[in-house]
Amino acid sequence: MLCLYCTHKLLKRLNPEVLEVGSSTAKLGNWYATVLPWRPQVAMLVNERTLLPVLMPLAPAASLAVRFPGALVDILAAHGVPRSFIDSEVCEMQVVKYAKTQNRSVVGIMTEFAYLADAYRAHGEPTALIDLSLKLARTPCSPLYKGPVSPERALKELASDGGVGA
Repeated sequence: MLCLYCTHKLLKRLNPEVLEVGSSTAKLGNWYATVLPWRPQVAMLVNERTLLPVLMPLAPAASLAVRFPGALVDILAAHGVPRSFIDSEVCEMQVVKYAKTQNRSVVGIMTEFAYLADAYRAHGEPTALIDLSLKLARTPCSPLYKGPVSPERALKELASDGGVGA
């Protein structure tokens, strides 16, 4: 089961049935999601455990949860994650439950990633969403300072040995 913690703005767009609390069954755990008001609009999903960002088109918003596993496969493959890990993650995402954001630290990281992504785009840096996701994943994040430091390293650590990520 995938538990997707969404910002109020995204929940208004999706209008799903909202749970109070949930927990994903995949190794990566819960995901947080928000809307970036770009043209066209973009959904930014951030993993709670590793802080790995995934940027993908928002439209059509109703199918976001159905399209997310495909976008995640592309990002994980681009990071060199073993196929067996990718397949097990996608297998666990067949059922999606929605909840309101709970972890203020992850919401803060999403805000920082949104700011950085805007800055990268303004300077003509990577404009493809997958390239922008990969660049953001190399950003040092304070919740990871005692361990892997960046989402990219946290993902590699988790995928390689199934150990503790963040």
